[in-house]
Amino acid sequence: MEQTRGRFTGPPLTPRTAVIWSVLQAELDRRGAEELTVLDVGGGTGGFAVPLAHAGHRVTVVDASPDALAALTRRAAEAGVGARVRAVQGDGDALAGLVEPASVDLVLCHAVLEVVDDPSPVVASLAAALRPGGAASVLVAGRAAAVLGRAMNGHLTAAATLAAGPSGSVGPRDTLRRRYDADAAAALLRDAGLAVEEIHGVRVLADLLPAAVADGQPAALLDLERALAAQPPYRDLAAQLHLFARRPVAPSDRHVRA
Repeated sequence: MEQTRGRFTGPPLTPRTAVIWSVLQAELDRRGAEELTVLDVGGGTGGFAVPLAHAGHRVTVVDASPDALAALTRRAAEAGVGARVRAVQGDGDALAGLVEPASVDLVLCHAVLEVVDDPSPVVASLAAALRPGGAASVLVAGRAAAVLGRAMNGHLTAAATLAAGPSGSVGPRDTLRRRYDADAAAALLRDAGLAVEEIHGVRVLADLLPAAVADGQPAALLDLERALAAQPPYRDLAAQLHLFARRPVAPSDRHVRA
Protein backbone atom coordinates (compact mmCIF):
# COMPACT_ATOMS: atom_id res chain seq x y z
CA MET A 1 0.00 0.00 0.00
CA GLU A 2 1.26 3.44 -0.91
CA GLN A 3 2.17 5.44 2.19
CA THR A 4 0.94 8.95 2.70
CA ARG A 5 3.19 11.92 3.21
CA GLY A 6 4.80 12.16 6.63
CA ARG A 7 7.41 14.23 8.38
CA PHE A 8 10.86 13.60 6.98
CA THR A 9 13.18 11.93 9.46
CA GLY A 10 15.70 10.26 7.17
CA PRO A 11 17.65 7.06 7.81
CA PRO A 12 19.94 6.49 10.81
CA LEU A 13 22.79 9.00 10.68
CA THR A 14 26.38 7.94 10.09
CA PRO A 15 29.61 9.91 9.49
CA ARG A 16 29.02 9.31 5.77
CA THR A 17 25.53 10.78 5.70
CA ALA A 18 24.87 12.99 8.73
CA VAL A 19 26.09 16.27 7.27
CA ILE A 20 24.31 15.72 3.96
CA TRP A 21 21.01 14.84 5.59
CA SER A 22 21.20 17.85 7.90
CA VAL A 23 21.52 20.16 4.88
CA LEU A 24 18.71 18.40 3.03
CA GLN A 25 16.53 18.53 6.14
CA ALA A 26 16.98 22.29 6.35
CA GLU A 27 15.91 22.66 2.71
CA LEU A 28 12.84 20.46 3.20
CA ASP A 29 11.90 22.42 6.31
CA ARG A 30 12.30 25.65 4.34
CA ARG A 31 9.89 24.38 1.69
CA GLY A 32 7.30 23.43 4.31
CA ALA A 33 4.48 21.12 3.21
CA GLU A 34 5.32 21.48 -0.48
CA GLU A 35 5.68 18.25 -2.45
CA LEU A 36 9.01 18.48 -4.24
CA THR A 37 10.11 16.99 -7.52
CA VAL A 38 13.53 15.47 -6.89
CA LEU A 39 16.15 14.23 -9.35
CA ASP A 40 18.82 11.89 -7.98
CA VAL A 41 21.63 11.48 -10.51
CA GLY A 42 23.67 8.35 -9.85
CA GLY A 43 21.27 7.50 -7.03
CA GLY A 44 21.87 3.77 -7.29
CA THR A 45 19.78 1.63 -4.94
CA GLY A 46 17.96 4.59 -3.36
CA GLY A 47 19.78 5.43 -0.15
CA PHE A 48 18.56 9.01 -0.52
CA ALA A 49 15.65 8.53 -2.91
CA VAL A 50 13.58 6.16 -0.79
CA PRO A 51 13.65 8.28 2.41
CA LEU A 52 12.76 11.37 0.38
CA ALA A 53 9.88 9.52 -1.27
CA HIS A 54 8.77 8.26 2.14
CA ALA A 55 8.48 11.91 3.21
CA GLY A 56 6.05 12.50 0.34
CA HIS A 57 8.29 13.80 -2.44
CA ARG A 58 8.48 12.43 -5.98
CA VAL A 59 11.93 11.19 -6.94
CA THR A 60 13.43 10.23 -10.28
CA VAL A 61 16.66 8.25 -10.03
CA VAL A 62 18.97 8.26 -13.03
CA ASP A 63 21.66 5.59 -12.89
CA ALA A 64 23.72 3.66 -15.42
CA SER A 65 23.39 0.33 -13.61
CA PRO A 66 20.29 -1.76 -14.37
CA ASP A 67 21.05 -3.93 -11.32
CA ALA A 68 21.11 -0.89 -9.05
CA LEU A 69 17.83 0.36 -10.50
CA ALA A 70 16.23 -3.05 -10.01
CA ALA A 71 17.32 -2.99 -6.38
CA LEU A 72 15.95 0.55 -6.08
CA THR A 73 12.57 -0.53 -7.43
CA ARG A 74 12.38 -3.42 -4.94
CA ARG A 75 13.48 -1.20 -2.07
CA ALA A 76 10.90 1.46 -2.90
CA ALA A 77 8.14 -1.13 -3.17
CA GLU A 78 9.07 -2.69 0.16
CA ALA A 79 9.01 0.76 1.75
CA GLY A 80 5.54 1.42 0.33
CA VAL A 81 6.67 4.29 -1.90
CA GLY A 82 6.93 2.55 -5.26
CA ALA A 83 4.56 5.01 -6.91
CA ARG A 84 6.74 7.95 -5.84
CA VAL A 85 10.02 6.64 -7.23
CA ARG A 86 10.85 6.43 -10.94
CA ALA A 87 13.94 4.61 -12.20
CA VAL A 88 15.61 5.81 -15.40
CA GLN A 89 18.65 4.10 -16.88
CA GLY A 90 21.27 6.55 -18.06
CA ASP A 91 24.39 8.34 -16.91
CA GLY A 92 25.38 11.84 -16.02
CA ASP A 93 26.90 12.53 -19.41
CA ALA A 94 23.50 12.01 -21.07
CA LEU A 95 21.46 13.88 -18.49
CA ALA A 96 20.41 16.70 -20.80
CA GLY A 97 18.41 14.25 -22.90
CA LEU A 98 16.72 12.56 -19.95
CA VAL A 99 15.24 15.43 -17.94
CA GLU A 100 12.99 18.32 -18.94
CA PRO A 101 14.46 21.78 -18.35
CA ALA A 102 13.24 23.70 -15.29
CA SER A 103 11.23 20.71 -14.03
CA VAL A 104 12.96 19.86 -10.74
CA ASP A 105 12.95 21.41 -7.27
CA LEU A 106 15.92 19.51 -5.84
CA VAL A 107 18.80 17.75 -7.58
CA LEU A 108 21.11 15.26 -5.89
CA CYS A 109 24.39 14.53 -7.66
CA HIS A 110 26.54 12.46 -5.34
CA ALA A 111 29.83 10.80 -6.35
CA VAL A 112 29.19 11.43 -10.05
CA LEU A 113 31.39 14.34 -11.13
CA GLU A 114 34.53 12.33 -10.34
CA VAL A 115 33.78 9.71 -12.99
CA VAL A 116 31.99 11.39 -15.92
CA ASP A 117 33.84 12.25 -19.12
CA ASP A 118 33.46 15.99 -18.60
CA PRO A 119 31.86 17.45 -15.45
CA SER A 120 31.07 20.88 -16.92
CA PRO A 121 28.19 19.86 -19.22
CA VAL A 122 26.83 17.57 -16.50
CA VAL A 123 26.67 20.45 -14.03
CA ALA A 124 25.16 22.65 -16.74
CA SER A 125 22.45 20.00 -17.22
CA LEU A 126 21.82 19.89 -13.47
CA ALA A 127 21.41 23.65 -13.38
CA ALA A 128 19.11 23.60 -16.42
CA ALA A 129 16.92 20.91 -14.84
CA LEU A 130 16.27 23.07 -11.78
CA ARG A 131 13.36 25.43 -11.51
CA PRO A 132 14.35 28.97 -10.50
CA GLY A 133 14.96 28.81 -6.75
CA GLY A 134 15.60 25.07 -6.90
CA ALA A 135 18.60 23.59 -5.09
CA ALA A 136 21.41 21.17 -5.88
CA SER A 137 23.16 18.82 -3.45
CA VAL A 138 26.54 17.89 -4.94
CA LEU A 139 29.02 15.48 -3.35
CA VAL A 140 32.55 15.12 -4.75
CA ALA A 141 35.75 13.36 -3.75
CA GLY A 142 38.25 15.54 -1.89
CA ARG A 143 41.77 15.88 -3.24
CA ALA A 144 43.53 16.71 0.06
CA ALA A 145 42.19 13.59 1.78
CA ALA A 146 43.46 11.39 -1.06
CA VAL A 147 46.92 12.97 -0.87
CA LEU A 148 47.06 12.57 2.89
CA GLY A 149 45.77 9.00 2.81
CA ARG A 150 48.32 7.83 0.28
CA ALA A 151 51.17 9.56 2.06
CA MET A 152 50.22 8.00 5.40
CA ASN A 153 50.19 4.57 3.75
CA GLY A 154 53.67 5.09 2.33
CA HIS A 155 52.65 5.77 -1.28
CA LEU A 156 54.57 9.00 -1.57
CA THR A 157 54.89 9.05 -5.36
CA ALA A 158 51.13 8.65 -5.75
CA ALA A 159 50.58 11.35 -3.14
CA ALA A 160 52.87 13.72 -5.03
CA THR A 161 51.08 13.00 -8.31
CA LEU A 162 47.68 13.67 -6.73
CA ALA A 163 48.89 16.91 -5.21
CA ALA A 164 50.56 18.25 -8.35
CA GLY A 165 48.33 17.01 -11.16
CA PRO A 166 45.55 19.23 -12.52
CA SER A 167 42.85 16.58 -12.12
CA GLY A 168 43.66 15.10 -8.73
CA SER A 169 44.04 11.63 -10.24
CA VAL A 170 47.02 9.29 -10.26
CA GLY A 171 46.44 8.09 -13.82
CA PRO A 172 44.62 5.41 -15.84
CA ARG A 173 44.54 2.89 -13.00
CA ASP A 174 42.87 5.31 -10.63
CA THR A 175 39.21 4.51 -10.00
CA LEU A 176 38.39 8.25 -10.15
CA ARG A 177 39.11 10.58 -13.05
CA ARG A 178 39.36 13.64 -10.83
CA ARG A 179 39.17 14.96 -7.28
CA TYR A 180 38.36 18.42 -6.05
CA ASP A 181 39.24 21.06 -3.52
CA ALA A 182 36.49 23.34 -2.26
CA ASP A 183 37.39 26.26 -4.53
CA ALA A 184 37.49 24.16 -7.70
CA ALA A 185 34.20 22.43 -6.93
CA ALA A 186 32.49 25.71 -6.12
CA ALA A 187 33.83 27.31 -9.31
CA LEU A 188 32.40 24.43 -11.36
CA LEU A 189 28.93 25.08 -9.96
CA ARG A 190 29.18 28.85 -10.29
CA ASP A 191 30.25 28.56 -13.91
CA ALA A 192 26.93 26.79 -14.53
CA GLY A 193 25.04 29.70 -13.00
CA LEU A 194 24.42 28.22 -9.56
CA ALA A 195 24.90 30.18 -6.34
CA VAL A 196 26.87 28.13 -3.81
CA GLU A 197 25.32 28.55 -0.36
CA GLU A 198 27.15 25.98 1.79
CA ILE A 199 30.24 23.77 1.65
CA HIS A 200 30.80 20.99 4.17
CA GLY A 201 33.32 18.22 4.61
CA VAL A 202 32.04 14.66 4.80
CA ARG A 203 34.18 12.08 6.64
CA VAL A 204 36.62 14.62 8.02
CA LEU A 205 38.07 12.13 10.49
CA ALA A 206 36.17 8.88 9.99
CA ASP A 207 38.60 7.45 7.43
CA LEU A 208 41.68 8.43 9.43
CA LEU A 209 40.78 6.84 12.75
CA PRO A 210 41.57 3.25 13.76
CA ALA A 211 38.48 1.06 13.52
CA ALA A 212 38.58 0.42 17.27
CA VAL A 213 38.19 4.14 17.94
CA ALA A 214 35.53 4.76 15.30
CA ASP A 215 33.48 1.70 16.24
CA GLY A 216 33.99 2.17 19.97
CA GLN A 217 32.81 5.79 20.12
CA PRO A 218 30.28 6.20 17.29
CA ALA A 219 28.24 8.95 18.93
CA ALA A 220 31.31 11.00 19.80
CA LEU A 221 32.68 10.57 16.27
CA LEU A 222 29.37 11.66 14.75
CA ASP A 223 29.26 14.76 16.94
CA LEU A 224 32.84 15.65 16.07
CA GLU A 225 32.26 15.14 12.35
CA ARG A 226 29.30 17.50 12.45
CA ALA A 227 31.22 20.08 14.48
CA LEU A 228 34.18 20.13 12.06
CA ALA A 229 32.27 19.79 8.80
CA ALA A 230 31.99 23.49 8.00
CA GLN A 231 35.27 24.67 9.55
CA PRO A 232 38.37 25.14 7.40
CA PRO A 233 40.96 23.71 7.49
CA TYR A 234 39.26 20.57 8.82
CA ARG A 235 36.55 20.74 6.15
CA ASP A 236 39.13 20.75 3.38
CA LEU A 237 40.75 17.52 4.61
CA ALA A 238 37.51 15.55 4.35
CA ALA A 239 37.23 12.49 2.12
CA GLN A 240 34.32 14.16 0.35
CA LEU A 241 33.07 17.71 -0.06
CA HIS A 242 29.38 18.48 -0.01
CA LEU A 243 28.24 21.62 -1.80
CA PHE A 244 24.71 22.98 -1.61
CA ALA A 245 23.83 25.45 -4.35
CA ARG A 246 20.77 27.13 -5.78
CA ARG A 247 19.55 28.33 -9.16
CA PRO A 248 18.90 32.05 -8.69
CA VAL A 249 15.47 33.49 -9.27
CA ALA A 250 15.73 36.15 -12.00
CA PRO A 251 13.37 39.14 -12.10
CA SER A 252 11.64 37.62 -15.14
CA ASP A 253 11.08 34.40 -13.18
CA ARG A 254 9.41 36.34 -10.37
CA HIS A 255 7.11 38.01 -12.87
CA VAL A 256 6.09 34.68 -14.39
CA ARG A 257 5.42 33.18 -10.98
CA ALA A 258 3.35 36.15 -9.95
